[in-house]
Amino acid sequence: MMIDFTDKVVVITGGGGSIGSAVARGFLESKAEKVYILDVSESSLELVLKELNKEFSGRVSAKRLDLNKVSDIRSVVEQIVLLEKRIDILINHAGSTRRKPALEITEEDWDFVLNVNLKGLFFMAKEVASYMVKQKGGVIVNTASVSSVRGHPNLVAYAASKGGVMQVTKVLANEWAKFNIRVNAIAPGYVYTGQTKDYFSDESVYKSIVSKIPMGRIGEVSDIVGPVLFLSSDLARYITGHLLLIDGGRTID
Repeated sequence: MMIDFTDKVVVITGGGGSIGSAVARGFLESKAEKVYILDVSESSLELVLKELNKEFSGRVSAKRLDLNKVSDIRSVVEQIVLLEKRIDILINHAGSTRRKPALEITEEDWDFVLNVNLKGLFFMAKEVASYMVKQKGGVIVNTASVSSVRGHPNLVAYAASKGGVMQVTKVLANEWAKFNIRVNAIAPGYVYTGQTKDYFSDESVYKSIVSKIPMGRIGEVSDIVGPVLFLSSDLARYITGHLLLIDGGRTID
């Protein structure tokens, strides 16, 4: 067996970010017929689309999506299905955080993080799965986090949302297996991205984090792409409801 997505239509939320765009490239390099990148930032989408079209013109499209609005989710999914007649793979990657001590978290902070990371993720999966049921199969990969299983300080809303992602993944995998829909999740650890580079620029923070990672380094975006492609492929055809930790060993102890 090989990782080959010939004839597959792939949808990626958070496609304008560092990891989402790299995952999109991975699918395109693995022969996906069409990849849709979705993001709330139109400027990010434009940049990624321009770059990917240099090599994969006609096989990648972009659409703005606000995961805070269920009506927006439904509309965008309907548009894609109208054009492509199917969605084979959903990568539910979009997410956000507010890094604050728990005593400083506001209701607005909590709602913002939970709405994007958990509510939006679930309703995106629900809308796409309604079509996967009709086509008798599909794959969903959700992005959780090591914060799904660890109590990192200053991330209470994020950890709550990502713990929820892990449980949503298990429930959906259980309910939808009978429709030949596999649902798994990845749990990245610390990764260099556009969102985290400033955080890691503090040398004391960087050294503290690396000291806790057995493999001795921060993750790269490319470290995430392979596991996503694997879980989306027929190589993982007997895997569902699984949380795949991608953390350099951070959660071993």
